[in-house]
Amino acid sequence: MTVPRLECRALTKELASGAETLRVLAGIDLAIAPGEFVAILGPSGSGKTTLLGLLAGLDRPTSGEVRLDGARIDALSEDELARLRRGRVGFVFQSFQLLPNLTALENVALPLELVGIADADGRARRLLGEVGLAERLTHYPAQLSGGEQQRVAVARAFASEPTLLFADEPTGNLDVETGARVLALLEDLRARRGATLVLVTHDPDVAARADRRVHLRAGALERIERRVEPA
Repeated sequence: MTVPRLECRALTKELASGAETLRVLAGIDLAIAPGEFVAILGPSGSGKTTLLGLLAGLDRPTSGEVRLDGARIDALSEDELARLRRGRVGFVFQSFQLLPNLTALENVALPLELVGIADADGRARRLLGEVGLAERLTHYPAQLSGGEQQRVAVARAFASEPTLLFADEPTGNLDVETGARVLALLEDLRARRGATLVLVTHDPDVAARADRRVHLRAGALERIERRVEPA
């Protein structure tokens, strides 16, 4: 599957706050090349997670556009958005969002079964093996460490073989060593599958590994930095 170009134009998000209107994002323009690794940074309340959700089609802007290969996704119906995300988008949440009554294997296989993927169980087993959890297939989330739960979440995000992968603070709830392993896993899977990776982080070490770092402040684009390759 061809990896699409992702971009947003004049992207704005406003929320009602009592009698006031809170502007969370203010006219963001950003283009992300196919296969690029982009880190979104900024202080709390700067709009990082909101921008990520809009780019992934999980939320709708108040104004502006989000486009995949030139086609607007912000104007799609809920059903059309669901189909788009199902086939092209993977999302890794900071809080893992695993179903507690399902095993690791079932958490990865269920989304595949819901869209009619043949041999969902086999694909889930292979993915969990890739993330180092071949011996933990029948364990429930409560029986897994935080790092193991996040690896299940990564396997689930890659289950549909997405071309776009979004991650919201994927190492935020993990210790430094475990977080580094999860990030390396994301980068490895992304490289092998040619996917675009866009993640939100507060960690400058995580951000330093990205091709570009997008800094937000108070809902506005403050600056963009490119990774400097060693001489």
